[in-house]
This record gives sequence, C-alpha cells and structure tokens, in this order.
Amino acid sequence: MSGPLMPKATAVWLIENTTLTFEQIGAFCGFHALEIQAIADGEIAIGIMGRDPITAGELTTAEIERCQKNPTAQLALRTDKWEKPKKRKGGKYTPVSIRQDKPDGIAWVLKHCPDFSDTDIIKLLGTTKATINSIRNKTHKNSTEMKPQNPVTLGLCSQAELDVLKAKYPKAVQED
Repeated sequence: MSGPLMPKATAVWLIENTTLTFEQIGAFCGFHALEIQAIADGEIAIGIMGRDPITAGELTTAEIERCQKNPTAQLALRTDKWEKPKKRKGGKYTPVSIRQDKPDGIAWVLKHCPDFSDTDIIKLLGTTKATINSIRNKTHKNSTEMKPQNPVTLGLCSQAELDVLKAKYPKAVQED
C-alpha cells in the first residue's frame, strides 16, 4: 500500500489532531508504532509542522472517525482524490518570452495555410481576430519587420495541433 506524500508531517498532524492509536498512524504512514510514539513524545520529528491529510485529499473525516471508533481498523488512502482538470475557457496562454514571436507565426499560417478559418487560427495560436486581420492587411505595427516562421518551431503550438488543422483542410496546405 502506498502512503501519504509526507509521512512524518502527516503522522505529526494525526497525533496532534486525532485520537487514533500509534499502530493505526504507523500503519498508514509506513512507520513502526514505536516511531510514532517517539514523535508523540517529542524525541524525533522535532520542528516538523503537521500536514493535514484531509485538505491534501489523502483521507476523509469519515475515514478518520471510523478508525477512531474501532482501534483495530486501518486507515485507507483515498483513491478518488484525483479528478481530471476541467478544460479552461478562454484564450491560450503564451509565455512572455515568446509573445513577440506570435505575429511571425500568424504570418506563416496565413501564408502557408490560407484556407484556415480565423477561428481555427485563434484556437491554434491563442490570438485575436483583430491581430489576424492586421497581419493579413499589413497594418500590424511590426509588419515591416515581420518574418513568417513556423509556429511549431517558435513554440506557439505543437506539431500535432497543426497536423489536426491540416487534416481538416487537406487541399489548403502549401509547403515551402
């Protein structure tokens, strides 16, 4: 059985905040009951702050209460704690270090994939329709210095994302 992420800190918290036996805490944290007793006596783990396994998603209060009522019961690590992250709504985040390269990537997409819809370009590169139109019409503030570069090599999107769009528009793609 795997244990908590920080076993000593979790043991300190369980000693301070529950009435579980040393055997129960030791079995859950992966320590011998004598080590848990030494932590409780202040002989080891001095200065370690307790880590709440409930807020960490490793235990539930119902599980702790169940084991407090029955000294022979063993604590069980939660297995349902990890949920899939929800999809984020909104624009695609681009790190500050490569934001100045975004117009070059947009120019490349407009040149090599002219049939891509503005919506697809917005999703692919995390830009706005106004930016796409200004680059297309050559009214962008950096249009004189712009050099179309592949957005994959610039780090603006992955090759897989670009390939999905290319598959959507098979006749539109023009390569160098």
